[in-house]
Amino acid sequence: MSYRTIDALDAHGKRVLLRADLNVPVRDGLITDRTRIERLCPTIAELANDGARVIVCSHFDRPKGRRVPEMSLKPLQEALAAALRRPVAWADDCIGPEAEAAVAALQDGEILLLENTRFHAGEEKNDPAMAAALARLADAYVNDAFSAAHRAHASTEGVAHLLPSFAGRLMEAELKALDAALGNPARPVVAIVGGAKVSTKLDLLGNLMKKVDVLVIGGAMANTFLAAQGHPVGKSLQEAEMHDTAREILAGAQAAGCEILLPVDLVVAEEFRANAATRTVRADAVPEGWMALDVGPKSEEAIEQRLRGASTLVWNGPLGAFEIPPFDTATVAVAQIVAALTQSGALKSIGGGGDTVSALRHAEVIDRMTYVSSAGGAFLEWLEGKTLPGVAALTNK
Repeated sequence: MSYRTIDALDAHGKRVLLRADLNVPVRDGLITDRTRIERLCPTIAELANDGARVIVCSHFDRPKGRRVPEMSLKPLQEALAAALRRPVAWADDCIGPEAEAAVAALQDGEILLLENTRFHAGEEKNDPAMAAALARLADAYVNDAFSAAHRAHASTEGVAHLLPSFAGRLMEAELKALDAALGNPARPVVAIVGGAKVSTKLDLLGNLMKKVDVLVIGGAMANTFLAAQGHPVGKSLQEAEMHDTAREILAGAQAAGCEILLPVDLVVAEEFRANAATRTVRADAVPEGWMALDVGPKSEEAIEQRLRGASTLVWNGPLGAFEIPPFDTATVAVAQIVAALTQSGALKSIGGGGDTVSALRHAEVIDRMTYVSSAGGAFLEWLEGKTLPGVAALTNK
């Protein structure tokens, strides 16, 4: 991919508008996951150390173009300053006189956080007037918000065409990891796709089966494929209306030379609760009134076998209902295998998507994989083969 990084930016004395993603989870006024803040710090620190006047902008939640006090970025000012270990100034707006005055007060090496970009309706509409107002604040633009790059908004796409534009370190790392995953991967490539519904991952499955050598399907999605083949699935979650589509995917994968690996055994229970009584049954023998909630040990072995013969892994979605034990068993076991293979240098492993990150964190392997994307929708859309406006705006130079 052809895009400029901040290596090409002479930042000293320049006003640099940095698009971040500070849309972090907050519960009862407390940040419950600081990953996005921490991953943003290297770019901010590098620019500030180079003498830039760093102007950080981000969206938060969905205020729908109006000022909603509980969706202000003000509480993140302190968290960002703590992560950076340096002061962060505040502007009570992201465009207009207040933002311009706050920017004018900056000295070289100082950092400013702007108020929520979505307090203005022009943000999500990609209004040229808002993009121009943002551009007036700066001499250069750096996008370090891959997780928001699938949205063509004023602060992610519009302003990039009005200023010299660059990818920040987090954006650069995401793009390199994704290129290693599907753009120009070391083969063989295995993809693990889990989750609840086939209907939400049709584009993903359609793109992956053309690009990977083995496609492992787990989670409740697998139930739909098993049912489409005529196997009883009891009261397992599945999509009866997607059976024809599932059969089409199987046929398409065969035509593309992609092996689809479905579970050969399943862990079933009569109720979905922690530590419920379970049985392990063949994938074609789920008893009436029981539900499949995880893949079984023989399925784990089959996945491990494919992984040991692979060079690259792309992972999106858990293999079972990992949130509740003992239905996290297969996801944790496979994650541990992936981590071990990655650490040995045998496998390049890239994971991403909200549930996937939670599952990998639960398995305590995030730091032992090649790369785990903090992006949700953007990661999924990239895997689906879609063009991300925020990335395209950086590459079309």
